[in-house]
Amino acid sequence: MKVLLIGGSAGSLKVVLQVLPDLSSAIEFPIILILHRKPDRDSILDVLLNNYTSLTVVEAEDKMVIQAKHVYIAPPDYHLLFESRDLISLDYSEKLNYSRPSIDVSFQSAANVFGRNTVALLLSGANSDGVEGFNYIKSLYGITAVQAPDTAEVEYMPRQAILSAKVDYILRPEEIAGWINNLNEKD
Repeated sequence: MKVLLIGGSAGSLKVVLQVLPDLSSAIEFPIILILHRKPDRDSILDVLLNNYTSLTVVEAEDKMVIQAKHVYIAPPDYHLLFESRDLISLDYSEKLNYSRPSIDVSFQSAANVFGRNTVALLLSGANSDGVEGFNYIKSLYGITAVQAPDTAEVEYMPRQAILSAKVDYILRPEEIAGWINNLNEKD
């Protein structure tokens, strides 16, 4: 089984809201969203996103089993880790790149478990969180993609990934859903 991780910060939610309605309900892998956001314990992001997709969207919980056709959101103020191909955990260790959840932490954890079946997409954002994770995913032969920097509300994050890591795909927001849907067809 594959896993798709989508990381982003400032400006990324707008892209997620654009992509979700066009995702196929036949996706054969879980999607994990790692978005930088304020540590609000009463987050309703999963409720909001469920209105935009036929997939099931839930906020991740500690020791949660993950399944295909689901979107899991890393909760605010926790790192999301993978214990196995179907089990995630949450961690409250120190912030990385001023962030918890850290995109790098989740990307590296997923790569350790899924290896070449790890797919990562980095969206708009104002820091370089995710770049080290991209390099690690590529070292294990996973697939990496970024939002085209010229389409990002804040281009720093995807631009740093392009400058510092091996990026397989540079995608405009209108291309992202089709690219994700086609991941079903690739090994």
